[in-house]
Amino acid sequence: MTTADNDAPDHDALARAAHHARAYLDSLDTRPVATTVDLPALRARLARPLPQAGTPAAQVVDELAADAAPGILGTQTGRHFAWVIGGGVPAAMGADWLTTVWDQNAGIHACSPAASVVEEIAAGWLTRLFDLPAGTSVGFVTGTQMAHATCLAAARHAVLRDAGWDVERKGLAASPPIRILANAERHGSVDRAVRLLGLGSDNMVPLPLSDDGTVTPEGLAAALAAGSGPAVVVLQAGELNRAAFDPFEALVPLARAAGAWVHVDGAFGLWARVAPQRRALAQGIELCDSWTTDAHKYLNVPYDSGLAFVRDGEAHRAAMTLSTSYLPAAEAARDQIDWNPEFSRRARGFPIYAAIRELGAEGLAELVERTCRHAQALVDGLSGLPGVERMADARLNQGLVRFRDPAAGSTEADHDRRTDVVIAAINATGEAFFGGVTWRGVRCMRISVCNWRTTEADVARAVAAARSVLG
Repeated sequence: MTTADNDAPDHDALARAAHHARAYLDSLDTRPVATTVDLPALRARLARPLPQAGTPAAQVVDELAADAAPGILGTQTGRHFAWVIGGGVPAAMGADWLTTVWDQNAGIHACSPAASVVEEIAAGWLTRLFDLPAGTSVGFVTGTQMAHATCLAAARHAVLRDAGWDVERKGLAASPPIRILANAERHGSVDRAVRLLGLGSDNMVPLPLSDDGTVTPEGLAAALAAGSGPAVVVLQAGELNRAAFDPFEALVPLARAAGAWVHVDGAFGLWARVAPQRRALAQGIELCDSWTTDAHKYLNVPYDSGLAFVRDGEAHRAAMTLSTSYLPAAEAARDQIDWNPEFSRRARGFPIYAAIRELGAEGLAELVERTCRHAQALVDGLSGLPGVERMADARLNQGLVRFRDPAAGSTEADHDRRTDVVIAAINATGEAFFGGVTWRGVRCMRISVCNWRTTEADVARAVAAARSVLG
Protein backbone atom coordinates (compact mmCIF):
# COMPACT_ATOMS: atom_id res chain seq x y z
CA MET A 1 0.00 0.00 0.00
CA THR A 2 1.25 3.52 -0.80
CA THR A 3 0.41 6.74 1.00
CA ALA A 4 -1.88 7.59 -1.91
CA ASP A 5 -4.16 4.69 -0.91
CA ASN A 6 -4.84 5.91 2.60
CA ASP A 7 -4.27 9.22 4.36
CA ALA A 8 -3.37 7.62 7.71
CA PRO A 9 0.36 7.24 6.87
CA ASP A 10 0.54 11.01 6.27
CA HIS A 11 -0.98 11.69 9.66
CA ASP A 12 1.14 9.10 11.45
CA ALA A 13 4.39 10.37 9.96
CA LEU A 14 3.57 14.00 10.75
CA ALA A 15 2.55 13.08 14.29
CA ARG A 16 5.84 11.28 14.84
CA ALA A 17 7.77 14.21 13.36
CA ALA A 18 5.96 16.56 15.73
CA HIS A 19 6.80 14.29 18.66
CA HIS A 20 10.51 14.23 17.80
CA ALA A 21 10.56 17.96 17.13
CA ARG A 22 9.07 18.71 20.55
CA ALA A 23 11.50 16.36 22.24
CA TYR A 24 14.43 18.00 20.47
CA LEU A 25 13.37 21.52 21.41
CA ASP A 26 12.70 20.47 25.00
CA SER A 27 16.23 19.07 25.25
CA LEU A 28 18.10 22.13 23.98
CA ASP A 29 19.12 23.31 27.43
CA THR A 30 20.61 19.96 28.44
CA ARG A 31 21.85 18.34 25.23
CA PRO A 32 25.49 18.81 24.14
CA VAL A 33 25.91 21.57 21.60
CA ALA A 34 28.61 19.63 19.75
CA THR A 35 27.87 16.43 17.90
CA THR A 36 28.66 13.21 19.78
CA VAL A 37 29.55 10.77 17.02
CA ASP A 38 32.49 10.42 14.65
CA LEU A 39 32.11 10.16 10.89
CA PRO A 40 32.49 6.37 10.50
CA ALA A 41 29.96 5.74 13.27
CA LEU A 42 27.48 8.21 11.79
CA ARG A 43 27.78 6.58 8.39
CA ALA A 44 27.21 3.19 9.99
CA ARG A 45 24.05 4.46 11.69
CA LEU A 46 22.55 5.95 8.53
CA ALA A 47 23.87 3.67 5.78
CA ARG A 48 21.09 1.12 5.75
CA PRO A 49 20.85 -1.20 2.74
CA LEU A 50 18.99 0.18 -0.26
CA PRO A 51 15.38 -0.83 0.49
CA GLN A 52 13.68 -3.12 -1.99
CA ALA A 53 10.29 -2.89 -0.35
CA GLY A 54 8.79 0.19 1.23
CA THR A 55 8.90 1.02 4.93
CA PRO A 56 5.97 2.52 6.89
CA ALA A 57 6.31 6.30 6.91
CA ALA A 58 6.10 6.65 10.68
CA GLN A 59 8.84 4.06 11.12
CA VAL A 60 11.08 5.93 8.67
CA VAL A 61 10.62 9.13 10.66
CA ASP A 62 11.29 7.40 13.99
CA GLU A 63 14.44 5.71 12.74
CA LEU A 64 15.74 8.83 11.01
CA ALA A 65 15.32 10.85 14.21
CA ALA A 66 17.17 8.21 16.23
CA ASP A 67 19.95 7.55 13.73
CA ALA A 68 20.71 11.22 12.98
CA ALA A 69 20.46 12.47 16.58
CA PRO A 70 24.15 12.27 17.58
CA GLY A 71 25.18 13.99 14.33
CA ILE A 72 22.89 17.00 14.80
CA LEU A 73 24.87 20.12 15.74
CA GLY A 74 23.08 22.22 18.35
CA THR A 75 22.68 25.34 16.26
CA GLN A 76 19.19 25.82 17.68
CA THR A 77 20.59 26.23 21.19
CA GLY A 78 21.54 29.56 22.69
CA ARG A 79 25.12 28.32 23.20
CA HIS A 80 26.26 27.95 19.59
CA PHE A 81 28.71 30.76 18.83
CA ALA A 82 30.88 29.36 16.02
CA TRP A 83 29.21 30.96 13.01
CA VAL A 84 26.47 33.51 12.39
CA ILE A 85 23.63 31.03 12.56
CA GLY A 86 20.22 31.92 13.94
CA GLY A 87 17.66 29.58 15.39
CA GLY A 88 14.02 29.46 14.40
CA VAL A 89 11.47 31.67 16.13
CA PRO A 90 8.31 29.64 16.79
CA ALA A 91 6.10 31.31 14.19
CA ALA A 92 8.74 30.85 11.50
CA MET A 93 9.17 27.17 12.33
CA GLY A 94 5.42 26.65 12.26
CA ALA A 95 5.12 28.49 8.95
CA ASP A 96 7.98 26.42 7.55
CA TRP A 97 6.16 23.21 8.47
CA LEU A 98 3.07 24.51 6.68
CA THR A 99 5.22 25.46 3.70
CA THR A 100 6.34 21.83 3.48
CA VAL A 101 2.80 20.49 3.75
CA TRP A 102 1.38 22.98 1.25
CA ASP A 103 4.29 22.12 -1.11
CA GLN A 104 3.81 25.15 -3.33
CA ASN A 105 6.09 25.89 -6.28
CA ALA A 106 6.79 29.57 -5.65
CA GLY A 107 8.11 30.18 -9.15
CA ILE A 108 5.22 32.23 -10.48
CA HIS A 109 2.01 33.70 -9.13
CA ALA A 110 -0.15 31.19 -11.00
CA CYS A 111 1.47 28.27 -9.14
CA SER A 112 0.61 29.76 -5.75
CA PRO A 113 -1.14 33.12 -5.44
CA ALA A 114 -0.70 33.05 -1.63
CA ALA A 115 3.07 32.51 -1.91
CA SER A 116 3.32 35.36 -4.40
CA VAL A 117 1.34 37.81 -2.29
CA VAL A 118 3.15 36.88 0.92
CA GLU A 119 6.50 37.57 -0.78
CA GLU A 120 5.17 40.88 -2.03
CA ILE A 121 4.08 41.93 1.45
CA ALA A 122 7.20 40.64 3.20
CA ALA A 123 9.37 42.42 0.63
CA GLY A 124 7.63 45.69 1.46
CA TRP A 125 8.10 45.15 5.18
CA LEU A 126 11.80 44.37 4.75
CA THR A 127 12.58 47.41 2.61
CA ARG A 128 10.87 49.58 5.24
CA LEU A 129 12.71 47.88 8.11
CA PHE A 130 16.05 48.49 6.38
CA ASP A 131 14.95 51.94 5.17
CA LEU A 132 15.99 51.21 1.60
CA PRO A 133 14.90 53.43 -1.31
CA ALA A 134 11.27 53.31 -2.44
CA GLY A 135 10.83 50.96 -5.37
CA THR A 136 13.70 48.65 -4.37
CA SER A 137 13.07 45.18 -5.81
CA VAL A 138 13.55 42.05 -3.70
CA GLY A 139 14.53 38.48 -4.54
CA PHE A 140 13.96 35.62 -2.08
CA VAL A 141 16.89 33.26 -2.60
CA THR A 142 18.71 30.47 -0.75
CA GLY A 143 21.27 32.64 1.03
CA THR A 144 23.70 35.50 0.63
CA GLN A 145 25.74 33.43 -1.84
CA MET A 146 22.88 33.45 -4.36
CA ALA A 147 21.89 36.96 -3.31
CA HIS A 148 25.35 38.10 -4.42
CA ALA A 149 24.90 36.28 -7.72
CA THR A 150 21.48 37.90 -8.20
CA CYS A 151 22.58 41.43 -7.31
CA LEU A 152 25.81 41.23 -9.28
CA ALA A 153 23.89 39.91 -12.29
CA ALA A 154 21.77 43.05 -12.05
CA ALA A 155 24.94 45.12 -11.72
CA ARG A 156 26.46 43.36 -14.74
CA HIS A 157 23.37 44.19 -16.77
CA ALA A 158 23.32 47.83 -15.68
CA VAL A 159 27.00 48.74 -16.14
CA LEU A 160 27.19 47.01 -19.51
CA ARG A 161 23.88 48.56 -20.57
CA ASP A 162 25.37 51.96 -19.77
CA ALA A 163 28.38 50.99 -21.89
CA GLY A 164 26.06 50.15 -24.80
CA TRP A 165 26.24 46.37 -24.44
CA ASP A 166 23.28 43.97 -24.05
CA VAL A 167 24.83 41.17 -22.01
CA GLU A 168 21.69 39.02 -21.86
CA ARG A 169 21.60 38.90 -25.67
CA LYS A 170 25.29 39.11 -26.64
CA GLY A 171 26.96 37.44 -23.67
CA LEU A 172 30.33 38.35 -22.20
CA ALA A 173 32.71 37.06 -24.89
CA ALA A 174 33.32 40.43 -26.55
CA SER A 175 31.89 42.73 -23.90
CA PRO A 176 33.82 45.51 -22.19
CA PRO A 177 35.56 44.02 -19.11
CA ILE A 178 34.01 44.84 -15.74
CA ARG A 179 36.33 45.74 -12.88
CA ILE A 180 35.24 44.55 -9.44
CA LEU A 181 36.72 46.81 -6.74
CA ALA A 182 36.14 44.98 -3.47
CA ASN A 183 36.94 45.27 0.22
CA ALA A 184 40.14 43.25 0.70
CA GLU A 185 38.60 41.34 3.64
CA ARG A 186 35.41 40.43 1.81
CA HIS A 187 33.63 37.12 2.28
CA GLY A 188 34.55 34.37 -0.19
CA SER A 189 30.96 34.18 -1.43
CA VAL A 190 31.57 37.43 -3.33
CA ASP A 191 34.45 35.84 -5.25
CA ARG A 192 32.39 32.78 -6.04
CA ALA A 193 29.51 34.90 -7.35
CA VAL A 194 31.98 36.75 -9.58
CA ARG A 195 33.20 33.42 -10.96
CA LEU A 196 29.69 32.07 -11.47
CA LEU A 197 28.74 35.16 -13.46
CA GLY A 198 31.77 34.85 -15.75
CA LEU A 199 33.24 38.16 -14.60
CA GLY A 200 36.58 36.56 -13.76
CA SER A 201 38.54 36.68 -10.53
CA ASP A 202 41.44 38.39 -12.35
CA ASN A 203 39.16 41.42 -12.68
CA MET A 204 38.82 41.74 -8.90
CA VAL A 205 40.83 44.58 -7.34
CA PRO A 206 41.29 44.45 -3.53
CA LEU A 207 40.68 47.83 -1.94
CA PRO A 208 43.14 48.93 0.77
CA LEU A 209 41.86 49.08 4.34
CA SER A 210 42.37 51.22 7.39
CA ASP A 211 43.39 49.67 10.70
CA ASP A 212 39.75 49.12 11.60
CA GLY A 213 39.17 46.97 8.50
CA THR A 214 37.23 49.48 6.42
CA VAL A 215 37.83 50.76 2.89
CA THR A 216 39.45 54.19 2.83
CA PRO A 217 38.13 56.97 0.57
CA GLU A 218 41.67 57.58 -0.67
CA GLY A 219 42.10 53.92 -1.57
CA LEU A 220 38.81 53.77 -3.43
CA ALA A 221 39.48 57.00 -5.30
CA ALA A 222 42.89 55.71 -6.40
CA ALA A 223 41.46 52.36 -7.52
CA LEU A 224 38.71 54.03 -9.51
CA ALA A 225 41.20 56.36 -11.18
CA ALA A 226 43.55 53.50 -12.06
CA GLY A 227 41.21 52.14 -14.72
CA SER A 228 38.25 52.99 -16.90
CA GLY A 229 35.11 51.38 -18.20
CA PRO A 230 32.35 49.50 -16.35
CA ALA A 231 33.01 49.00 -12.64
CA VAL A 232 31.31 47.52 -9.59
CA VAL A 233 32.37 48.45 -6.06
CA VAL A 234 31.72 45.81 -3.36
CA LEU A 235 31.54 47.07 0.23
CA GLN A 236 30.75 45.42 3.55
CA ALA A 237 28.17 45.89 6.26
CA GLY A 238 29.50 43.58 8.94
CA GLU A 239 32.87 41.98 8.18
CA LEU A 240 33.14 38.34 9.15
CA ASN A 241 35.39 38.67 12.21
CA ARG A 242 35.03 42.17 13.64
CA ALA A 243 31.75 43.21 12.01
CA ALA A 244 33.44 46.21 10.40
CA PHE A 245 31.21 48.55 8.36
CA ASP A 246 32.63 50.48 5.44
CA PRO A 247 32.02 54.28 5.53
CA PHE A 248 29.24 54.37 2.97
CA GLU A 249 28.57 58.11 3.15
CA ALA A 250 32.18 58.84 2.16
CA LEU A 251 32.63 56.04 -0.38
CA VAL A 252 29.40 55.92 -2.38
CA PRO A 253 29.64 59.48 -3.84
CA LEU A 254 33.13 58.62 -5.13
CA ALA A 255 31.85 55.51 -6.83
CA ARG A 256 28.83 57.27 -8.28
CA ALA A 257 31.00 60.04 -9.71
CA ALA A 258 32.94 57.35 -11.56
CA GLY A 259 29.76 55.68 -12.82
CA ALA A 260 30.30 52.56 -10.73
CA TRP A 261 27.58 50.36 -9.24
CA VAL A 262 27.90 49.90 -5.44
CA HIS A 263 26.99 46.51 -3.98
CA VAL A 264 26.88 45.67 -0.26
CA ASP A 265 27.50 42.38 1.50
CA GLY A 266 25.18 42.72 4.49
CA ALA A 267 24.74 39.03 5.32
CA PHE A 268 24.19 39.87 8.98
CA GLY A 269 25.27 43.51 9.25
CA LEU A 270 22.33 44.90 7.30
CA TRP A 271 20.18 44.04 10.33
CA ALA A 272 21.94 46.82 12.27
CA ARG A 273 19.56 49.11 10.38
CA VAL A 274 16.58 47.83 12.38
CA ALA A 275 18.10 48.65 15.81
CA PRO A 276 18.17 52.39 16.68
CA GLN A 277 21.29 51.99 18.86
CA ARG A 278 23.21 50.21 16.06
CA ARG A 279 21.83 51.99 13.01
CA ALA A 280 24.71 54.49 12.82
CA LEU A 281 27.06 51.62 11.93
CA ALA A 282 25.39 51.43 8.52
CA GLN A 283 24.91 55.16 8.00
CA GLY A 284 24.57 55.96 4.30
CA ILE A 285 24.02 52.38 3.18
CA GLU A 286 20.78 53.47 1.51
CA LEU A 287 22.90 55.32 -1.06
CA CYS A 288 24.13 52.04 -2.56
CA ASP A 289 22.67 50.14 -5.52
CA SER A 290 22.22 46.61 -4.19
CA TRP A 291 22.28 44.83 -0.87
CA THR A 292 22.30 41.24 0.38
CA THR A 293 21.39 39.64 3.68
CA ASP A 294 20.30 36.37 5.24
CA ALA A 295 16.96 35.90 6.95
CA HIS A 296 18.26 32.66 8.48
CA LYS A 297 20.69 34.76 10.48
CA TYR A 298 19.19 37.64 12.43
CA LEU A 299 15.55 37.12 11.50
CA ASN A 300 15.90 33.58 12.87
CA VAL A 301 13.93 31.72 10.22
CA PRO A 302 14.77 28.14 9.17
CA TYR A 303 17.27 27.50 6.38
CA ASP A 304 17.51 28.38 3.59
CA SER A 305 16.51 32.01 3.32
CA GLY A 306 18.52 34.79 1.69
CA LEU A 307 17.48 38.17 0.34
CA ALA A 308 18.66 40.24 -2.62
CA PHE A 309 17.70 43.93 -2.82
CA VAL A 310 18.25 46.03 -5.96
CA ARG A 311 17.58 49.75 -6.35
CA ASP A 312 17.28 49.49 -10.16
CA GLY A 313 14.30 47.16 -10.52
CA GLU A 314 14.54 47.19 -14.32
CA ALA A 315 18.12 45.89 -14.19
CA HIS A 316 17.16 43.28 -11.60
CA ARG A 317 14.26 42.00 -13.67
CA ALA A 318 16.20 42.05 -16.94
CA ALA A 319 18.94 39.89 -15.43
CA MET A 320 16.55 37.30 -13.95
CA THR A 321 13.23 37.11 -15.79
CA LEU A 322 11.99 34.30 -17.99
CA SER A 323 8.84 34.05 -20.10
CA THR A 324 7.47 31.28 -22.27
CA SER A 325 4.13 30.43 -23.83
CA TYR A 326 3.10 27.83 -21.27
CA LEU A 327 3.61 30.16 -18.30
CA PRO A 328 0.70 32.51 -17.66
CA ALA A 329 2.07 36.00 -17.03
CA ALA A 330 0.84 37.89 -13.99
CA GLU A 331 -0.27 41.36 -15.00
CA ALA A 332 -0.77 42.91 -11.57
CA ALA A 333 0.71 40.25 -9.30
CA ARG A 334 4.27 39.28 -8.45
CA ASP A 335 5.88 36.57 -10.57
CA GLN A 336 8.75 35.49 -8.36
CA ILE A 337 10.77 34.22 -11.33
CA ASP A 338 11.35 37.86 -12.30
CA TRP A 339 13.51 38.47 -9.22
CA ASN A 340 15.50 35.31 -8.44
CA PRO A 341 17.52 32.78 -10.45
CA GLU A 342 15.36 29.75 -9.64
CA PHE A 343 12.15 28.52 -11.17
CA SER A 344 11.00 25.54 -9.12
CA ARG A 345 11.57 26.78 -5.61
CA ARG A 346 10.34 26.62 -2.04
CA ALA A 347 7.89 29.27 -0.87
CA ARG A 348 10.44 31.03 1.35
CA GLY A 349 8.21 34.02 1.96
CA PHE A 350 5.93 32.26 4.45
CA PRO A 351 8.49 31.83 7.29
CA ILE A 352 9.84 35.37 6.73
CA TYR A 353 6.32 36.80 6.85
CA ALA A 354 5.59 34.83 10.04
CA ALA A 355 8.84 35.84 11.78
CA ILE A 356 8.29 39.54 11.09
CA ARG A 357 4.74 39.29 12.41
CA GLU A 358 5.87 37.47 15.55
CA LEU A 359 8.75 39.82 16.37
CA GLY A 360 7.49 43.12 15.04
CA ALA A 361 9.88 46.00 14.39
CA GLU A 362 10.38 46.58 18.11
CA GLY A 363 11.04 42.93 18.89
CA LEU A 364 13.52 42.65 16.03
CA ALA A 365 15.37 45.74 17.22
CA GLU A 366 15.52 44.32 20.74
CA LEU A 367 16.78 40.98 19.42
CA VAL A 368 19.66 42.67 17.57
CA GLU A 369 20.59 44.79 20.56
CA ARG A 370 20.38 41.85 22.98
CA THR A 371 22.66 39.62 20.91
CA CYS A 372 25.18 42.45 20.57
CA ARG A 373 25.30 42.74 24.36
CA HIS A 374 25.76 38.98 24.69
CA ALA A 375 28.64 39.03 22.18
CA GLN A 376 30.45 41.74 24.13
CA ALA A 377 29.76 39.92 27.40
CA LEU A 378 31.43 36.83 25.94
CA VAL A 379 34.47 38.84 24.85
CA ASP A 380 34.68 40.44 28.30
CA GLY A 381 34.14 37.20 30.22
CA LEU A 382 36.59 35.15 28.17
CA SER A 383 39.31 37.79 28.02
CA GLY A 384 39.17 38.03 31.82
CA LEU A 385 40.40 34.45 32.12
CA PRO A 386 44.12 33.66 32.52
CA GLY A 387 46.01 33.42 29.24
CA VAL A 388 43.18 34.79 27.11
CA GLU A 389 43.93 37.77 24.86
CA ARG A 390 41.23 40.13 23.66
CA MET A 391 41.69 40.59 19.91
CA ALA A 392 38.52 42.48 18.98
CA ASP A 393 35.53 43.77 20.89
CA ALA A 394 32.06 43.13 19.52
CA ARG A 395 31.37 46.03 17.21
CA LEU A 396 28.05 44.37 16.44
CA ASN A 397 27.65 40.68 17.24
CA GLN A 398 31.17 39.47 16.35
CA GLY A 399 34.26 39.35 18.56
CA LEU A 400 37.68 37.69 18.70
CA VAL A 401 39.89 36.25 21.45
CA ARG A 402 42.95 33.99 21.39
CA PHE A 403 44.53 31.62 23.88
CA ARG A 404 48.23 32.16 24.60
CA ASP A 405 50.54 29.28 25.36
CA PRO A 406 51.79 29.85 28.94
CA ALA A 407 55.12 28.08 28.40
CA ALA A 408 58.23 30.22 28.55
CA GLY A 409 59.56 31.18 25.15
CA SER A 410 56.28 30.41 23.37
CA THR A 411 56.09 31.54 19.76
CA GLU A 412 53.20 32.82 17.69
CA ALA A 413 52.87 29.31 16.24
CA ASP A 414 52.55 27.97 19.80
CA HIS A 415 49.79 30.46 20.55
CA ASP A 416 48.00 29.43 17.34
CA ARG A 417 48.16 25.76 18.28
CA ARG A 418 47.04 26.51 21.82
CA THR A 419 44.04 28.42 20.48
CA ASP A 420 42.84 25.49 18.38
CA VAL A 421 43.40 23.04 21.24
CA VAL A 422 41.38 25.15 23.68
CA ILE A 423 38.54 25.64 21.18
CA ALA A 424 38.31 21.87 20.68
CA ALA A 425 38.36 21.29 24.44
CA ILE A 426 35.56 23.82 25.06
CA ASN A 427 33.46 22.21 22.35
CA ALA A 428 34.10 18.77 23.82
CA THR A 429 32.46 19.83 27.09
CA GLY A 430 29.14 20.09 25.24
CA GLU A 431 28.43 23.34 27.09
CA ALA A 432 29.20 25.68 24.17
CA PHE A 433 30.44 25.58 20.59
CA PHE A 434 32.96 28.01 19.08
CA GLY A 435 34.96 28.10 15.87
CA GLY A 436 38.48 29.14 14.95
CA VAL A 437 39.63 31.59 12.31
CA THR A 438 42.94 32.92 11.04
CA TRP A 439 42.61 36.68 11.20
CA ARG A 440 45.45 38.77 9.79
CA GLY A 441 47.84 35.89 10.26
CA VAL A 442 46.83 35.11 13.85
CA ARG A 443 44.74 32.14 14.95
CA CYS A 444 41.72 33.31 16.98
CA MET A 445 38.45 32.07 18.40
CA ARG A 446 35.47 33.70 16.75
CA ILE A 447 32.47 34.75 18.82
CA SER A 448 29.22 35.06 16.88
CA VAL A 449 25.82 35.64 18.45
CA CYS A 450 22.52 36.00 16.61
CA ASN A 451 20.25 33.27 18.02
CA TRP A 452 17.09 34.56 19.64
CA ARG A 453 17.41 31.89 22.35
CA THR A 454 20.77 33.08 23.72
CA THR A 455 20.50 34.33 27.31
CA GLU A 456 22.81 35.71 29.98
CA ALA A 457 22.80 32.23 31.49
CA ASP A 458 24.06 30.79 28.19
CA VAL A 459 26.89 33.33 28.15
CA ALA A 460 27.80 32.40 31.73
CA ARG A 461 27.82 28.68 30.86
CA ALA A 462 30.14 29.30 27.92
CA VAL A 463 32.58 31.32 30.01
CA ALA A 464 32.47 28.67 32.74
CA ALA A 465 33.25 25.96 30.18
CA ALA A 466 36.30 27.91 29.04
CA ARG A 467 37.38 28.42 32.65
CA SER A 468 37.14 24.69 33.34
CA VAL A 469 39.26 23.91 30.29
CA LEU A 470 41.92 26.47 31.15
CA GLY A 471 42.14 25.19 34.73
